[in-house]
Amino acid sequence: MSARHAATLCVGVLLGFGLSRIGFSSWDEVEAMFALRDPRLIMSFALGVALLVPGWWLMDRLPLAAAAATHRPIHPGTVAGGLLFGVGWAVAGACPAIVLVQVGEGQLAALLTLVGVFAGNAIYALVHRRFFRFSTGSCSGE
Repeated sequence: MSARHAATLCVGVLLGFGLSRIGFSSWDEVEAMFALRDPRLIMSFALGVALLVPGWWLMDRLPLAAAAATHRPIHPGTVAGGLLFGVGWAVAGACPAIVLVQVGEGQLAALLTLVGVFAGNAIYALVHRRFFRFSTGSCSGE
C-alpha cells in the first residue's frame, strides 16, 4: 500500500469515526434533523460549510489550484439528483458514506441500504441512457 493510499485510509477512518460519534449513523438522529427537532446535525453541516467556504475560496486563489480548476456550469441533473438523494437519505437514514460508517459499526441492516445504493446507481444508468440526453461527465471534466 502506498503512502498516499495509507493516508487516505487514515483520513477515511477518522472521518467515519467522527461521523459515528456525532450521530450521523443513527436513523433516529437523522430523522430528528429532517423533522427539525434537533439542530445538532444541522449545526454540524453549518460548521462544515463555514469551514469549507473560506477553504475553497483560498484554494481557488493558490497558483497550483487555479491552474487545475475549471469552472463548469451546473449539470442539468444536479437539482433532480439532489432531491432524489435527499429523499433516499430521509427514507434510509443514511447517505452512501454513512452506510459505510454503519457497516463499520456492525449495523447489518446497512448492508441492505448498500445494496440499494448500488442498485439505484445501476437503474439510473439504464434510465439515463434511455430517457436523458445530457452528458454525465460533469465530474470528470468531459
